[in-house]
Amino acid sequence: MKLLKLITMASLMVLLTAGLSACSDNKTENAGEKVDEMIQDAGNAVEDACEDVKEGMKAEDPDC
Repeated sequence: MKLLKLITMASLMVLLTAGLSACSDNKTENAGEKVDEMIQDAGNAVEDACEDVKEGMKAEDPDC
């Protein structure tokens, strides 16, 4: 779990740095949208992994 958190934070920092380095407003907006999308995708992947683990453990509540 710590490794996943570390990877997520490192990815977020790289994406934010790339977004801040954009020169024009259009590039900044596009970078921000990409960061938002990647953060949402990462969150969905974590939730899916959690649900898979709970399903494998036959937990009563499969939602995370």
